[in-house]
Formats: sequence, structure tokens, C-alpha cells
Amino acid sequence: MKISFVLNGKKRTADVQPDMRVVDLLREHLHLTGTKEGCGSGECGACTILVDGESRLSCLMLAAQLEGKRITTIEGLSKGKRLHPVQEAFVESGAVQCGFCTPGMVMTAVDMLSRNPDPSRDEIREGISGNLCRCTGYQKIVDAIEAAAKDKSR
Repeated sequence: MKISFVLNGKKRTADVQPDMRVVDLLREHLHLTGTKEGCGSGECGACTILVDGESRLSCLMLAAQLEGKRITTIEGLSKGKRLHPVQEAFVESGAVQCGFCTPGMVMTAVDMLSRNPDPSRDEIREGISGNLCRCTGYQKIVDAIEAAAKDKSR
């Protein structure tokens, strides 16, 4: 089936099988490998993308569900060579270790901050609770999201 959607600000069409997942469309067919597949069952958050501005797990979505939607992946957050403020905060706070969870964490944080621009540290922890990181104790990730919240250039 043919679907049409906006991906990172550009109109796209794709021929997809009825059972194709969004994560597979992005990674294997559109070559956007920033979105990671960790668990494939919605448990880790590594595959988080924004669909019409809200975070969604791309491993749990069928590609056909993208019809008529606006999708943002980690690749679509930056403006040219300028990182999104949440990405900048992750770098500056040392919140990136192996990097596998980082795209999903960043996308979750962007959505969370759009709904709650001034979260408490507890609200940040709750907001990222669906995203797993095996490298950190989450402290620097929380620090980064808190710093991004204070950066009003978002």
C-alpha cells in the first residue's frame, strides 16, 4: 500500500507492506538509523519518534498508521548543523555514554518539555521512565533535561 506523510519537514510517500513496522520503514527503507530498536516490544524507548508532536514507540506502530501524519525523528531535530537545545544539553551535561538510548531519550524529553516546559526533577524522572539506559544512573540525563528546560531558546 502507498502512504503519504511528512517526515522531518519533507513530504514523503512510501510503499509499505501491511505488517511493516515504522522502525523498519525508517531504518531499512528510509535509511534513518538514528531511531534504534532495542527490545522490539515497547519496553525500552530506544525507538521513540514524534508523531504529530507526541512521542510514540516506532516498534509498536505499523507504517500504515503514518498516513497523513507529521513524523519527526532524531535526524529532524537539528537545524542544519545546529543541534536542538535538548541535544546540546545532553552533550554539555555528559548525558551521552554509549549513545544507544540517547535518540529515544532526547525525543521523549522534547515531547515532555513541549507539554511541561518547567518540570521538576521528579517530573523529569517520571517523564523518562519508559526509556531504559544501561550505561548511566540517569543523573546526567535528568541534569540535561533540566538544563534544556531552563534554556528558553527551545
